[in-house]
Amino acid sequence: MCAFVGVALGLLGCSDTQPATSAQSSSSPASQLYVSLGDSYAAGYQPSAPHQGATTRNGFAYQLVPRAKTRGHDLQLVNFGCGGATTTSILQSPGCDQLGPDGQNYNGQPQASAAEDFLRQNRGRVALISVSIGGNDVTSCSTKPDPITCVTGAVQDIKTNLSTLVHGLRDAAGPDVLIVGITYPDVVLGAWVTGQPAAQNLAKLSVTAFQSLINPALQQEYQSVGGTFIDVTAATGAYGSLDETTTLDPYGVIPVPVAKVCQLTFICQYQDIHPTNDGYALIADLIAQTLPP
Repeated sequence: MCAFVGVALGLLGCSDTQPATSAQSSSSPASQLYVSLGDSYAAGYQPSAPHQGATTRNGFAYQLVPRAKTRGHDLQLVNFGCGGATTTSILQSPGCDQLGPDGQNYNGQPQASAAEDFLRQNRGRVALISVSIGGNDVTSCSTKPDPITCVTGAVQDIKTNLSTLVHGLRDAAGPDVLIVGITYPDVVLGAWVTGQPAAQNLAKLSVTAFQSLINPALQQEYQSVGGTFIDVTAATGAYGSLDETTTLDPYGVIPVPVAKVCQLTFICQYQDIHPTNDGYALIADLIAQTLPP
């Protein structure tokens, strides 16, 4: 996903900064473990300056823990999230170079396999599984003459891989564990503030890509195993009218959906796709709302 937006706007990708990695203890009460899988969103990556950054505890998985407590769930996070993960690498690539803080180390093993092993070993003790994956699968589409056709093809691979992933998680965790899959803010809308017609056209196309292709595919796969899908794209305002404008310093008069993505991610400030604290908090709140009170 970093490369998708980076290529579109002529930017660098994510930092390769790697935090310390230490395995989580699994000594929490029964049915109170929270297993997080996915990419840099799951790992909590944030930039600290242009082209610099690291994974942080501001990520949604970390912010979810105190929010869940207000709903009566004393969760212990076990985070397998890995910066740069795709729906292919999560199934096939061993280890991770960019874990979240206190992330679960799985050297020599693909993320999905490691998570499934953990779920089997702790079956009956897991209350929640969240998955953030798929954004990095469409990275090359921004450079194609027809981005929508490219995304359409990429979505077929996403569906195939995600089906394997979620069915593996369901089999390992058991039939009653809550599985929540998320999508992303439409950070490509941030291209609008460049003022370049080509970038603004790509921003318009990105809304179609999320609304009609990427998100329906993700939703179908999560729901196929009785999971819950959260449309973060909609929740962050991407589907609003680009004809409705507002004023946001220092960008001037811009469409409301663009202003929202500028405020909830670092795409306009640092040309970085990752959420601000408020952006990650919004995702954490959405997941918390799926938990039974």
